[in-house]
This record gives sequence, structure tokens and C-alpha cells, in this order.
Amino acid sequence: MDGVTEIRRGTLQEQTFYEQVGGEETFRRLVHRFYVGVADDPLLRPMYPEEDLGPAEERLTLFLMQYWGGPTTYSQNRGHPRLRMRHVPFKVDRAAHDAWLKHMRDAVDELGLSEEHEQTLWKYMTYAAASMINSEG
Repeated sequence: MDGVTEIRRGTLQEQTFYEQVGGEETFRRLVHRFYVGVADDPLLRPMYPEEDLGPAEERLTLFLMQYWGGPTTYSQNRGHPRLRMRHVPFKVDRAAHDAWLKHMRDAVDELGLSEEHEQTLWKYMTYAAASMINSEG
């Protein structure tokens, strides 16, 4: 098999992106590395009122795992993602967008994904970051 498909109960099924890139462990590494950057970022850190970034890290991890075909724990715990609505209380301008992407770029780069997987993941991250902008300057 080519690593993208496998036999399950006698049928040929495509693996999800989540499975292809290494499942939960990969997404936990990605998000943990992202929040290492956020922890010291003067623009982004104030958007997380909790002293401990752990709960935010867990929410993003569960969201991304679900989005890419993993367990649906995020929706079971929090309902529909409603990302724009959940970010309304925060001023997300171009500077916040750029800072978010900087830390996410560092995190994606450290995963060591194949070029195809990296491009797929990055395309989504840039789309998601742009869609969260809710403020000019």
C-alpha cells in the first residue's frame, strides 16, 4: 500500500489527513510549539486572560484534530466551533494575524511533514488566520 490507503474489514478506505500526518501526537506537538511562541508574544499573550495557557492549548488541539478527521471531542465538549464568533471579544487586526502566523509557521516547520502535507496544513492556517481578522489596524 502507498501509506495513504489501507484495507479495513475488506474494504479500501482513504486515511484522513489526521491519520496521514501521525494523528493526535502530531497535533499536540504542533499546538504545544505554537503556544510556546504565544506565551512570550506581547501582542498575542494578552488575548489569553488565563494565567495558564493549557486550556487554550487543549481547545486548539482538539479543534484541529477534529477538523482534520480525528476524534470529535471538540464538538462533544464545546458544540459547533463558531470560530469567528468565539474570537469577537478580541481585537484581531493584521498585526495579530501576522504574529499568529509567525508562531504557527515555526510550529508547522518543526513537525517535519512531507511537502504535500505541510502545504495542505499551511494553506488552511493562512485561510483561518485571515478569516479571524475583525478589526482595522
